[in-house]
Amino acid sequence: MGDKPVWEQIGASFVQHYYQLFDSDRSQLGCIYIDTSCLTWEGQPFQGKGTIMEKLTSLPFTKIAHSITAQDHQPTPDSCILSMVVGQLKADDDPIMGFHQSFILKNINDSWVCTNDMFRLAIHNFG
Repeated sequence: MGDKPVWEQIGASFVQHYYQLFDSDRSQLGCIYIDTSCLTWEGQPFQGKGTIMEKLTSLPFTKIAHSITAQDHQPTPDSCILSMVVGQLKADDDPIMGFHQSFILKNINDSWVCTNDMFRLAIHNFG
């Protein structure tokens, strides 16, 4: 990892940490959001750490496992990091589904937090 740009190292570390927490105990994800964070989950907007955590902890499954297929990270002009993740997830006994998730990470008081988070299942409805 030493020869990768710092934003890729930070982004990859964040992605690993995020999905480990999500898969083991998503109630612990509150540490990565702040009061001004925004989440769009399947088109539904949520703003603020408390509202985001209400959404994430109320998702209707008890067990989930994410598998990351690809991730890309870019620095932004305002010293943030834009991360895009593509992968698959398996929730409870549901079939495996593809997903896409994007994050904007910001360094606040020497800690990287998620200011923006967008999630979509890779389901195509052409009807």
